[in-house]
Amino acid sequence: MQLFIEETYEDMSRRAADLIAAQLIVDPASTLGLATGSTPIGLYADLVEDFQADRISFEQVTTFNLDEYRGLSPEHDQSYRYFMQKNLFDHVDIDPEATSVPDGANPDAQAACESYEQAISEAGGIDLQLLGLGHNGHIGFNEPCDEFPVRTHVVELTESTINANSRLFESIDQVPREAYTMGIGTIMKARAILVVASGVDKAQIVRDAFFGPVTPQVPASVLQLHPNVTVVVDAEAGSLL
Repeated sequence: MQLFIEETYEDMSRRAADLIAAQLIVDPASTLGLATGSTPIGLYADLVEDFQADRISFEQVTTFNLDEYRGLSPEHDQSYRYFMQKNLFDHVDIDPEATSVPDGANPDAQAACESYEQAISEAGGIDLQLLGLGHNGHIGFNEPCDEFPVRTHVVELTESTINANSRLFESIDQVPREAYTMGIGTIMKARAILVVASGVDKAQIVRDAFFGPVTPQVPASVLQLHPNVTVVVDAEAGSLL
């Protein structure tokens, strides 16, 4: 594992964006796994800036997002498809047909998850997977549980995750209770993984995930077993290391 502790959120974002940009320069036809949430917003802005400065192109890139709320249409302003369009896809030269997000509007959980898993496989797997880190150690929407889920699946969100995400909705009652997410096995198949975390409220889980025991009660801890993981945090998130 490589660990970078940057002074500020902006420095963390720039470091992470540089690592993704390097991947695209080395392999312009890379398949990227992407994440949502507040932490990656800065690095996506940096990637848009890199594209506008002609330093990188997304023309040949394929993307797969980690997860999507079950029950939200792609047009819903809190869907992760909407987030990706707003923060990245609408501002770069990526082919819309090459961007994939789980179909939250599909009520058939088995069909939605199986088709997504198949699409990732048919694309040849993920070259670089970007991950955020939940306060309870979740990656994607893989919540603490008794075992590591393997494949893309439907998950019931924990109250802590619902509460954390409620700030984005008009009320907590509007937060979906389920989501479709890549499984831990799917994530671990990525050839490289990049984790970003920021803020003092993430300091404890950063330490637990990367320097504590490997346990499904802290889903991100499984990343200790991956051969090519880079963790980029700001000084606050790294304050207990």
